Amino acid sequence: MEPAEDDATPGGTPIETAIQQYLDSVEAGNSRKNFQSTLATWRIWLRKERGVTSLENLDILDCRRYARHLKQRARDGDLKASTATTYYAYVRAFLTFCVADEHLDANPAKAKRATDELPEDLGDADRQFWRGEERRAIMRSVDERVDHALDEEADVTRERAFRDRAIVYLLGLSGVRGAEVFAEPSDDKRTGITWGDVQLDAGAVRVLGKSREYEYAQLPERAATALERYRTVLDPLTDEWPVFPSAHAPSRYRAVREQLAHKGVPDDEIETILERSDVDTVLREYDVVPPALSTNGARNLMKRLCEDADLDVDGDYLKPHGARRGLGHELYASGHAELAQSALRHASIETTHESYSDIQAAETAQEVDDLLGE
Repeated sequence: MEPAEDDATPGGTPIETAIQQYLDSVEAGNSRKNFQSTLATWRIWLRKERGVTSLENLDILDCRRYARHLKQRARDGDLKASTATTYYAYVRAFLTFCVADEHLDANPAKAKRATDELPEDLGDADRQFWRGEERRAIMRSVDERVDHALDEEADVTRERAFRDRAIVYLLGLSGVRGAEVFAEPSDDKRTGITWGDVQLDAGAVRVLGKSREYEYAQLPERAATALERYRTVLDPLTDEWPVFPSAHAPSRYRAVREQLAHKGVPDDEIETILERSDVDTVLREYDVVPPALSTNGARNLMKRLCEDADLDVDGDYLKPHGARRGLGHELYASGHAELAQSALRHASIETTHESYSDIQAAETAQEVDDLLGE
């Protein structure tokens, strides 16, 4: 059972309370917004992963584990290494405030054995992106998988084949981040997009952006078509259904138990219902919203799809966030910097230029060669 927010040490300081005190002390509006988002996510992670809700229970090992969590997200492509270290710096600054306010004797986030776990910032050199031929190859593979499923020759159901194709097309063509469309267990706000967020006719999908404000990501026709055909197969009961439900059986059973209990159905009756019918039937019969595929589940799915497609990307697989980078890279390299900015929803063209500085350098080198060549 997850600890409640009021399970703090008696007489101690709830982390949520201390965070609010800290935010009240921050004068710059933009800084406050950035701190608030990062600290809210960190607090949820602490509660769920470490069972910590009060400052008095926070120690160096908790900070070390958080640094390791950020490092793993950087490895998976969810964060830049520089962003991961920035998030940790926000937490460290907050805990420094807590020391000054005499909530803590020392700052556990400053300990070397905690910071040793932070990712090394190597810049953009090791950041994966989907190359054009790789994107086309994985799309061909999921198209063929759907055809096999329709002919009942695939090792997955039609619904799963159509779902997986829609995921690949959405990632490959829309520029969305994985955390914007899949569920992030450590963040209560990121529960995965629902069908109510998808506007097929308008060519847009509503997502909770990196700034933690809702934005509309572009949805090209091929991605919209893949989603539309998948929706026909899935036949969601309501717009509240996640676009990409998880196929993880324990998670689906948990959703049934939690939602039926919330509706007042006794525990013994719930178990009888589950014994009488399979979980997919129960979801529809009792109007239970299935859980969304998680970011980790999406990464595992992409690993399997790459294996099926016999795609080896330098000994790795096509990571969800690499699709966004690949789209931007291809648009930028084609001379469409402003289109890349719009597709990736960068706040400024400078951000886009910075993200693809390698292309600028290559173009500059070519121009120099042309001018100085014999």
